[in-house]
Amino acid sequence: MLLLELNILTLNIWGIPYVSSDRGPRIDAICKELASGKYDIVSLQEVWTQQDSERLQKGTEAVLPHTHYFHSGVMGAGLLVLSRYPILGTLFHAWSVNGYFHRIQHADWFGGKGVGLCRILVNGQMVHLYNAHLHAEYDNANDEYKTHRVIQAFDTAQFIEATRGNSVLQILAGDLNAQPQDISYKVLLYTSKMLDSCASDTFRTNECEHNSYTSPRALARNPQGIRIDHIFVRGGDHVNAEIAEYKLPFPNRVPGEKFSFSDHEAVLAKLRLSRPTVAEENSRTISETPAVATIEVNCQVEDEETCAVRELGAGDAQTEHEQEETRPEVHCNGSSTSVQSMPAARTAALHEALALCDASLLQLNTDRILYYSAATFLFVLLVLLVEFTAPVGMRTIFLLLKFIVFGVILFCVFMASIWNYMERNGVLQGKKSMEVMLHHAQKYEYFY
Repeated sequence: MLLLELNILTLNIWGIPYVSSDRGPRIDAICKELASGKYDIVSLQEVWTQQDSERLQKGTEAVLPHTHYFHSGVMGAGLLVLSRYPILGTLFHAWSVNGYFHRIQHADWFGGKGVGLCRILVNGQMVHLYNAHLHAEYDNANDEYKTHRVIQAFDTAQFIEATRGNSVLQILAGDLNAQPQDISYKVLLYTSKMLDSCASDTFRTNECEHNSYTSPRALARNPQGIRIDHIFVRGGDHVNAEIAEYKLPFPNRVPGEKFSFSDHEAVLAKLRLSRPTVAEENSRTISETPAVATIEVNCQVEDEETCAVRELGAGDAQTEHEQEETRPEVHCNGSSTSVQSMPAARTAALHEALALCDASLLQLNTDRILYYSAATFLFVLLVLLVEFTAPVGMRTIFLLLKFIVFGVILFCVFMASIWNYMERNGVLQGKKSMEVMLHHAQKYEYFY
């Protein structure tokens, strides 16, 4: 029995004040597109100003009258949800680790990032929409935020599991800054038992060749672009969640302009929810632990870039992986595909994540020693400067130099003590939570 159909869209609008090009005209164009009535629930990221949030809400209120903007950190979380249906409740969970305050050029810390939940009533059925924007990756070769992103991914999966309640559908729609081969993607997908709505590896959502904001350097690094914007889905108990369609719905350029809607591509997933038949329900209860999840895929890659997928098991996670050892081959035109056992994939991902946490804890110990050493050296230098009589005409410069050295000493002490312990506790909490799941999941698989 069909319960409901939903068109879910996610888009990182690239709304950084004074930095993002053509921000005003792009937001107006996004409003016009969202007001077309094609979308039921919209999940937006990088809405960094209250003015832009209000602009988007006002521009779409005729068709998406129910909205919620998540406030957090210095700049706000940047997360906005627009819905055709009533939003009955909201909840925001800030992540325990989220970059560094002194990396001003990256600014993720100032965003107070986390995962936001909107409880949406759709035709009498409760749907949970989760909006998230994980920490960005600024250097693939030396990714110092990798552990932070992994902990954020695991934290998000646990938040979804803890809050799903009696909802018939859970949807995670956002910029996860994770490609299918990344450990953060695997940890989030496998520990949440969600389904990646994209079943084809031909789609790209960032650094795309046709996007006007893609730099030549990014194209040289990834000629085909990358897929980091995702819509994950999980049906509730006794509910089948079907991915009817997946596509990138926005045109390459804003109509009449030479620029794109954003530096990211919008992603659309059309979902259908239904109650399973008696035969399907009986087959599902044969085993408490699903050994293999199966989906049937029917792909079409046209100018519009669409992909239709039908899920054959509600609540079972199924995903694509670009690495051959963990990724099944996808055969289009109605053939079937299987993925490795979910418990085995989850265990492998958690072991890799724990190794990253251990490495980060070791690095934090090293950083603490280095900061304390630097503070000690600078303190000795400050004492010498105080004892040294400044030459005539140089007193102002010497005074300024003393203040600078004193400020750097305070920074080093803060980073070696308060900040170091804050980050260490954040990493430890994520690590301990993963260890709990790893220790008990095999014995109590039914509850995971």
